[in-house]
Amino acid sequence: MGEDDFLERLGRQAASVERMLGELLSDAPRSDETARPARLVAAMRHGVLNGGKRMRPALVIESAALLGGDAEAALRVAAALECVHCYSLIHDDLPAMDDDDMRRGQPTVHRKFDEATAILAGDGLLTYAFDILAAPETKLPPAVKMELVLALARAAGPGGMAGGQALDLEAERRALAEDEIVELQRMKTGALIRFGCEAGAILAGAAPEQRARLRRFGEIVGLAFQLRDDLLDLTADSATLGKAAGKDAGRGKKTLPSIHGIAWTRARLAGLIEEANALLAPHGEKAAMLAALADYVATRKN
Repeated sequence: MGEDDFLERLGRQAASVERMLGELLSDAPRSDETARPARLVAAMRHGVLNGGKRMRPALVIESAALLGGDAEAALRVAAALECVHCYSLIHDDLPAMDDDDMRRGQPTVHRKFDEATAILAGDGLLTYAFDILAAPETKLPPAVKMELVLALARAAGPGGMAGGQALDLEAERRALAEDEIVELQRMKTGALIRFGCEAGAILAGAAPEQRARLRRFGEIVGLAFQLRDDLLDLTADSATLGKAAGKDAGRGKKTLPSIHGIAWTRARLAGLIEEANALLAPHGEKAAMLAALADYVATRKN
């Protein structure tokens, strides 16, 4: 797949996800909701509708399409995943966590509003993700919805993203061993990316072998994403990243690029993409967009 075709398709998917999120995060209360406070909804929208690349939703959409999953259901699952991801960013930016003032070139939610509102906005997005999965509008069999809820909860919870964030905070107090760094990254960053790929197989009702293959593909993409993130933190400037650069080094955190160097990191990224392509090879050209997504993750500029 050519770069222009890839970017055009990624842009179309991002626009579809943005529209879905805009509809879901409206001011109008839904059935069994009493009201939606305007300031809270505005903060949630600021944390979500801010021009992100929507890479995680694209993984859901493309993995579902690869295995014949329903496109509308995949879009809603993608939106649920993005709600969890954006909640994690809102909380990650708080002064008690990474203490960032900018996200995607805009003020972080606690800077635009206040800390309490940012905490509640994150809480609201996390909870709403499971509402989206379980809602009647997500037209999937109840058993499939249950699988998705469980998989997303495991990816986001204490054994996944939240646990990884706890380990990341611990890394500010002591130097982690290399295997601890890898474990942290599998949890904090990799778990939600892995879910994005596995979710497509779940909602498509794929065979266990196909689900395992996409799950492993997601694990590899997650590792590549974090490696590239850490490399950019070392080499890119804040204007390019849309957030503060060099924060890990400034806080004394060890990352794989800081341990092994830039050349090793680039070679490791190339190896991960080779493994990702091998996993997709049985699907041929049908997997071209997923392969392009993996390559994009490993070579992105921000």
